[in-house]
Amino acid sequence: MAVVTTPVPATIQRTGSMSSVREVGGEIEEEPNTAVVDEAIYVAVSKDVKESKVNLIWAIQNSGGKRICILFVHVPATMIPLMGAKFPASSLKEQEVRAYREIERQNMHKTLDEYLRICYRMGVRAEKLHIEMDNIERGIIELISQNGIRKLIMGAASDRNYSRRLMDLKSKKAIYVCEQAPASCHIQFICKGHLIHTRDRSLNERSLEVASPLVQQVPNSVRSLRSQSITLGQIPTTDSFGSIQELFRRVRSANDGQRGSITTDSSPINTIGFSTPSNRRGTDGSSDESDRLSRMSPSGLSTCSDSAVEPTLTPISVPESSENTLDLTFSSLVIKEDHHRLSPPSVLDGGVNDTVYDQLEQAMSEANNATRHAYQETFRRGKAEKDAIEAIRRAKTSESLYTEELNLRKMAEEELKREKEELEKMTSQRDKVKEELQLAVDLKSSLESQLASSEVMIQELEKKIISAVELLQSYRNERDELQIQRDNALREAEGLRKKQGEGSSTHASQLFSEFSFSEIEEATSNYDPSLKIGEGGYGNIYKGVLRHTEVAIKILHANSMQGPLEFQQEVDVLSKLRHPNLITLIGACPESWSLVYEYLPNGSLEDRLACKDNSHPLSWQTRIRLAAELCSALIFLHSSKPHSIVHGDLKPSNIILDANLVSKLSDFGICRILSNLENSSNNNTLFWKTDPKGTFVYMDPEFLASGELTPKSDVYSFGIILLRLLTGRPALGITKEVKYALDTGKLTSLLDPLAGDWPFVQAEQLARLALRCCEMSRKNRPELHSDVWRILDSMRASSGGTNSFGLSSEGPHQPPSYFICPIFQEVMRDPHVAADGFTYEAEAIRGWLDSGHDTSPMTNSTLGHQSLVPNRALRSAIQDWLQSH
Repeated sequence: MAVVTTPVPATIQRTGSMSSVREVGGEIEEEPNTAVVDEAIYVAVSKDVKESKVNLIWAIQNSGGKRICILFVHVPATMIPLMGAKFPASSLKEQEVRAYREIERQNMHKTLDEYLRICYRMGVRAEKLHIEMDNIERGIIELISQNGIRKLIMGAASDRNYSRRLMDLKSKKAIYVCEQAPASCHIQFICKGHLIHTRDRSLNERSLEVASPLVQQVPNSVRSLRSQSITLGQIPTTDSFGSIQELFRRVRSANDGQRGSITTDSSPINTIGFSTPSNRRGTDGSSDESDRLSRMSPSGLSTCSDSAVEPTLTPISVPESSENTLDLTFSSLVIKEDHHRLSPPSVLDGGVNDTVYDQLEQAMSEANNATRHAYQETFRRGKAEKDAIEAIRRAKTSESLYTEELNLRKMAEEELKREKEELEKMTSQRDKVKEELQLAVDLKSSLESQLASSEVMIQELEKKIISAVELLQSYRNERDELQIQRDNALREAEGLRKKQGEGSSTHASQLFSEFSFSEIEEATSNYDPSLKIGEGGYGNIYKGVLRHTEVAIKILHANSMQGPLEFQQEVDVLSKLRHPNLITLIGACPESWSLVYEYLPNGSLEDRLACKDNSHPLSWQTRIRLAAELCSALIFLHSSKPHSIVHGDLKPSNIILDANLVSKLSDFGICRILSNLENSSNNNTLFWKTDPKGTFVYMDPEFLASGELTPKSDVYSFGIILLRLLTGRPALGITKEVKYALDTGKLTSLLDPLAGDWPFVQAEQLARLALRCCEMSRKNRPELHSDVWRILDSMRASSGGTNSFGLSSEGPHQPPSYFICPIFQEVMRDPHVAADGFTYEAEAIRGWLDSGHDTSPMTNSTLGHQSLVPNRALRSAIQDWLQSH
């Protein structure tokens, strides 16, 4: 605990000259003042200047020119903010706590300076007195005790709790200070500029200031009792007092018999009680009675003359150790007669015998003792009652304080629990941040290493680019030489053609025709844009009628990706090849570099997958058939004699559909003819070393890396097309999506819903086949004829398609599709019908159900039950077919 008394700018001066304050440039400075006011008014304020400002202004307005002292209790924070959180002061380092405490003290002085500025603006001298404690109310009590404060002004409640009906203290601090402050301190409690309660100095203290144990001071006590209107009830008359009256009557009668000159008082003494100035013979007689009492001797007895006796009772002094204000202050219990009526000279001169006088004296002594004992008993009883009341009050106060402390302890325990939980949460967050930071550091180091390797790779690629540019230049030179050789070869071929016989020319004319430039212009209406049905890197395609035949005319433009060499190659290949799934080349026009094909009205497979022009989507049966047709065309090209042909640009936009949705493979401009002369070291692998051309997403990765074009390059492109037929999604990244779906069992979500309800078994089998075709290494890709065709042909047959290619894996006589088990893809021996209505081989469907499946292999929908029914009619039909074949 630290107490600091700070004036502006020096310490508080209790005596001598005082210093007032003034504000210069926003700073509080000291200003000497010759006027001295001994007693200051202390105003307790809080950290909230806005709320305590009203109380301070009220104190200044009611100060009567006295100096003001700002009283403030600083409570150090138990939780110290650090790094965006709060920590207990005990858990931090000493220098951190000390630094924060210094910041708190600076803020405290700034707040007190604000209060001093308010006083300066109102023209009042002000000082500041502060203390540092853990409890505000106890700090105020400590300041009152240490500094002997006699006048204090503080808040009775917060401003928001003020109302016109507010008549008592609401703040716990105010209640505590009111009960525990020293009795010498006068306290006024203010709320929102209104006086709510005033606690004066102790009534006991003020009573002790004016009370005196002497009889001559009784009138002053009476005066003080008048202001407090506190009286003691009359003490009942005892037998002693009755005997006193009887003795007085006897004395008077004796005196009357002897002297006859004594008169009695019309109102004999019949009562003895506590008197006040208002009950002693009226107001007029109070001053005379006070003068008479003031002349009494300290013993409480006074003699007016030698012949008169005035018996009195000695008053009981008020104990100085009493802590409470006396409720009863007695004024002399006096039993007396008038001086002129009670004491005739004959009584004391021997007119009355000694026996009567002794009895009188004894009665007076007994009455005095009885009165004293009665008063003492009454006083003890009153004091005991007050002690009991005070004890009850203190017990209630202690009980309320205990309850309050218990509540505070509970609140502190709850707060401590919350703080512990928050600390644990922050600790876990800190550990998590540490882990994330460590991961970030590791990631940074890994990225730095990757960056270094990338830089090395960039340098290597730059070298490769330079060598590729040089190689490209050499290829251009080689191309120019080849063009010259081609022109020479064409001239020689023209001469040879003229020398050929009539029969051969007739056969060639049936396969291929040459058209003039004028015929091409006429067929395209001078290249009318409305007749254009396609466009690509090679040029434009127009629909036209040539020699009464509807044809498609592809015209290469000057900037075409295909040059004269590609044009001639496509003419040479398509003029000699015929297959149901290869587009038919009708003729060509060398003058305009135009190729004339058969016209196919349903556009490309790319357009149909996208449902261009609101065309109907392809069903899953049609898609399986198209895949089988494309596989058949590729097998035909790869097995062509004497030289194999690799298409090299296989994609859905180069697959055209006729009126019956039969596929036709087109665009052979960049195809390559492989012969044994281009064999690599491995005689089983034919390839053509060339620059990669085509569409990137469909190109073989090994072809892109090595430049070697092989039949397996077409297998990779075919696999991508299978995935597109299955899902309807774009080609980019499709392999990863399908592979992930298969691994997680979510293939159904990837199937194209426009194709209808895919049979789940066939869809999964087709997806796995496509992924095998898309292997990065060409060695891991399947063979088209021996592997791919067998699966696709079985799927086509089971889906209701027909085989018109002569490539059946089951021989020349294909069984009906309903003889084939959808799971095993073989002719069934023991067909059974499942709950989905499909017929399966009994062994196959039982294995499917025993493995934990409860869905249909064909529709992937939940089966109603797992019972199987033998299909005896189908079994009989299968046996008949097997016997006949």
